[in-house]
Amino acid sequence: MFRHNSSSSMKYILVTGGVISGIGKGIISSSIGTILRSHGFRVTSIKIDPYINIDAGTFSPYEHGEVFVLDDGGEVDLDLGNYERFLDVTLHRDNNITTGKIYQYVIDKERRGDYLGKTVQVVPHITDAIQEWVQRVAHISVDEDKAEPDICIIELGGTIGDIESMSFVEAFRQFQFRVKKENFCLVHVSLVPQPNSTNEHKTKPTQHSVKELRGYGLTPDLIICRSATPMPLSAKEKVSMFCQVDKDHVICIPDVKTLFRVPLLMDENGVFHFLSSRLHLIPKSNYDQSLMIKWRDLAERMERQLEEVIIALVGKYTALEDAYASVLKALTHAALFCNRKLKVLFIHATDLEANTQKDDPVKYHEAWQQLCSAHGVLVPGGFGSRGIEGKIAAIEWARTQSKPFLGICLGLQCAVIEFARHVLQYKDANSSEFDKCEHQVVIEMPEHNPGIMGATMRLGRRTTHFVTDDSIVRKLYGNMDSIDERHRHRYEVNPIHIEAFEKAGMKFVGRSDDNERMEILELENHPYFVGVQYHPEYISRPLKPSAPYLGLIWAACGELKNVLIHVTKQQSPTDITIKSPSPFSHANLFRHT
Repeated sequence: MFRHNSSSSMKYILVTGGVISGIGKGIISSSIGTILRSHGFRVTSIKIDPYINIDAGTFSPYEHGEVFVLDDGGEVDLDLGNYERFLDVTLHRDNNITTGKIYQYVIDKERRGDYLGKTVQVVPHITDAIQEWVQRVAHISVDEDKAEPDICIIELGGTIGDIESMSFVEAFRQFQFRVKKENFCLVHVSLVPQPNSTNEHKTKPTQHSVKELRGYGLTPDLIICRSATPMPLSAKEKVSMFCQVDKDHVICIPDVKTLFRVPLLMDENGVFHFLSSRLHLIPKSNYDQSLMIKWRDLAERMERQLEEVIIALVGKYTALEDAYASVLKALTHAALFCNRKLKVLFIHATDLEANTQKDDPVKYHEAWQQLCSAHGVLVPGGFGSRGIEGKIAAIEWARTQSKPFLGICLGLQCAVIEFARHVLQYKDANSSEFDKCEHQVVIEMPEHNPGIMGATMRLGRRTTHFVTDDSIVRKLYGNMDSIDERHRHRYEVNPIHIEAFEKAGMKFVGRSDDNERMEILELENHPYFVGVQYHPEYISRPLKPSAPYLGLIWAACGELKNVLIHVTKQQSPTDITIKSPSPFSHANLFRHT
């Protein structure tokens, strides 16, 4: 499985973290990749998660944030979503390594007798498996042209010193000699806190973090200090002296208004010149030199937007924004494209329910006040019955009040249930996930195995075919005959009720290859009432926003009709150039390629 005749020209950049987790290693890794791509290098990324789970598929969103889904159906850490968005690449399930995957691989080999009776140990068997996995995956193409990457960026999750990551730290201690020093670079990201009492930058935690890292046999080449405000030169010099790193190789990345600023800050601090020298990179001659210019334009536009578009996100995990990381990114991309400042109102679905009205009327009325103040409503994906009635209530309000609405995955299913109850008068209508009623308008898919939770859903990239020309969503996709989007669901719309739905005005305009699965719904005589069974947020990019999200924002801004007038056959709305003062007058800068 892991054999590969690795080329000595492959370069590896390992990103580790110190002091605390959640320090921003994923954004730093993505930003390094963005800078390298702006100079013509092909970049791939690997995320290492030290937990024993095989993948992220069975996690609660409150554990590690959202589960990100890849084209091949891999359920992975949300950081891989950052890599894809920043680098505009398509990663694979093996780009996410977990302790569980490594141990499962080694144990399977032991059961087959591949170790010829030897004692199987962490060193060398586990550490060798880690190194071989990294080398194999580093050479797998992540670009459309299938060309092999030049550089692999590896993010080691957690914090240096965690017992869970010891086998990975030891593996990379060995790995630096395996691939040679000129092909391996270590970037250490550490927190530099500022106590409120003095507001002074305290470097001692970083010093101890680097000391511990060096004790494991790894020496950082570049130290990136995360702090609330820019560090003074004296603090950098202190880190340089005690961590034995040149002061020019100590970089401070303070908190910023928008993450689009991070690659720009790192570029201004000479990160490319350092990496070029450290890894002996051979300059590329033919590459798009405008990439960083586009990133700068994105950051500046993000920071200067004044006119707000307000979207109510009605969900189950609203206490943690990372639970909807890709959804929020897709909304941001679309709002930025439309020259609007995005404001998201997080509304817990249960707060909209009748039980809350009895138990906590203040919370109930505050939730409904927020919903009513929004320009558009979004109901994202999820699982379980909690909050379902609140989501259905929000959808009914959006439908009857002609408010722009977008339902994602479970959001589509809730829209179907709401329409069945209040328009078709199926009063007991529900999903078989929640209730075994007479009118099960949403049913379990035949291939779902309820006995095993992990990787048993309809996952990954699937094709959706448009069945009519008269479709807002089809126009938003540029009048394509079919589209490919990523899925993650166990339930689907019951096909036996489709005829009744369509007669009443709910049209299923997109369907699966076999025409049996309903993928896209639209409501007649409504400004924008759309549900999609797939997750379009997974392939949204800063320079290429997702079509359904773009439609929601345009509708919320009152511009959708104007946009659709200009859509011609085989033309995407993101190719349209409208003269000022339209809010999307800069659209021609970010055309789809």
